Amino acid sequence: MLTPNPETWIYPTERGLYCEPGQFFIDPHAAVDRAVITHGHGDHARPGHAHVLASSETIAIMKQRYGGEAAAGTFQAYAEPMTVNGVGVTLKSAGHILGSCQIVLDWQGTRVVVSGDYKRSPDPTCRPFELVPCDLFVTEATFGLPVFRHEPAEKEAGRLLASLADNPDRTHLLGVYGLGKCQRMIVLIREAGYDRPIYLHGALVGLCALYERLGIALGDVRPVPDAEPGALAGALVMCPPAALNDRWSRRMADPVTCFASGWMRVRGRARQRGVELPLVVSDHCDWPELLTTIDETGAGEIWVTHGREDALVHQIGKMGRRGRALALVGFEDEGD
Repeated sequence: MLTPNPETWIYPTERGLYCEPGQFFIDPHAAVDRAVITHGHGDHARPGHAHVLASSETIAIMKQRYGGEAAAGTFQAYAEPMTVNGVGVTLKSAGHILGSCQIVLDWQGTRVVVSGDYKRSPDPTCRPFELVPCDLFVTEATFGLPVFRHEPAEKEAGRLLASLADNPDRTHLLGVYGLGKCQRMIVLIREAGYDRPIYLHGALVGLCALYERLGIALGDVRPVPDAEPGALAGALVMCPPAALNDRWSRRMADPVTCFASGWMRVRGRARQRGVELPLVVSDHCDWPELLTTIDETGAGEIWVTHGREDALVHQIGKMGRRGRALALVGFEDEGD
């Protein structure tokens, strides 16, 4: 029996990537009847779907962010490989953040893997990436340019701790994305031996508490308002990137402004944000990791969903594979 061309049964629509025989969308950016969600970042996990299939951690994150009733009509926590309207559906770890998964689809002899966001580097707060051989690999390309080569996260955490030691009277104000990057940086710093309290902007408190409930120990973390007078001098304070230079940050003692992001590889971005200590820590693959993963899947066809599509599609062609830019709308750089 001839296997069907993937384009005949999985394809982009105005609401997102749609699996026609399974009658479900993957990470749709508008409310749909049935959605399979790769992970909890807001550009992939939107509220309002009638039915959601996802990992148990992603479901907990969605409920935390959106509230139980607003998050979805019903949730189904993935437990084992299943069949949905004749399509085999398996979730495999993506290594991006806690609960992140690749969506593996098997139909009539063809295997499609939709990566969602993913990384190959170690992360103590989530399960590692699982390579899945396939016929069609649908990949992100957030850092899909040759200039992007991330530093080892442990090295960057060490740079932060060295700066804390060298500047004992200055608050270190670290900009982090609230889901994934915040908790990863806390655990990396703890593993490097930092046992002092870490102070949190209010926007980070809820998700850190959720991580603790899901079994990720963060140590002594405290909301900034709980700090004793003078306690923030020489302390580490974490906040969302938007708070680095707003009025909230003015209460800090001569702060060293830091930012943990793959975008800190671009010096101009660090200068624009007034970042004194840029830390190149990303929860996405860099250029070499993207190419390695594409090669290792063995897929003859690669679709690029979002990010820097053109350069990656060009490189895929040079690798002897067929590349296609899907240009799906609605995806942002929330978790970089």
